Amino acid sequence: MIRDITIGQYYPADSILHRLDPRTKLMGTLIFIISVFLFHTIPGYAVATIFLAALIKISKVPVKFIFKGLKAIFVILIITMLFNIFLTPGEVIWKLGFLKMTKEGISLAVRMAIRLIYLVIGSSLMTLTTTPNQLTDGLERGLRPLNRLHVPVHEISMMMSIALRFIPILLEETDKIMKAQIARGADFENGNLIQKVKNMVPLLVPLFISAFRRANDLAMAMEARCYHGGEQRTQMKPLCYEKRDHAAYLILAAYLAVAITFRVVGI
Repeated sequence: MIRDITIGQYYPADSILHRLDPRTKLMGTLIFIISVFLFHTIPGYAVATIFLAALIKISKVPVKFIFKGLKAIFVILIITMLFNIFLTPGEVIWKLGFLKMTKEGISLAVRMAIRLIYLVIGSSLMTLTTTPNQLTDGLERGLRPLNRLHVPVHEISMMMSIALRFIPILLEETDKIMKAQIARGADFENGNLIQKVKNMVPLLVPLFISAFRRANDLAMAMEARCYHGGEQRTQMKPLCYEKRDHAAYLILAAYLAVAITFRVVGI
């Protein structure tokens, strides 16, 4: 389960999606997230599915590698669907005591499940095709206008980049600690909910210690290299839009226009 989380990981490949400017991919992810909430019918979700499938195809990232990230949200997905099915008022089609399954609840549960799945896949696709350094540069350049409002854009971008970079590192560390604890007789699977929470203590304590140690090492390394923030700071590889980025923006604009049209028309 720990190794199934794909958000924050980078998959090296030679594809058009990998070569796009990180600002283009950030904007594309934002537009896709907006479109997922604009679509609410089968034709709309079909358009989103075709668009997402095309992105996965040109990214050259294995489909199994992308979809294994859904295992990490399986429990959240099931709980979300159950809450929507039994707590949404409407036409009752099945009843058992105080539990009522409604037609509107099933429809809402399906829509919420599709949205959650597409959000995870879309976000994972961005991080799988963008290195943390590129993501930092893209965020900083995209949020640069906020500097006029004295918003610490560089620091915010750096923190988000470090957080994303630490996700796979901490997941790997968690897996190692879990295997070491299992070899010493720890049981993370059996027992009730309270017992499972208690069994997690031997895992969380060394994980927090390791995380603080890594954070301290990173801070010392940045200080040793005379890091002083984003003021008057230059980039080794300045971002520059190319023809493929302009073509991507046109495709994104057309896709967003289709999503808005479907929402307005009610398709």
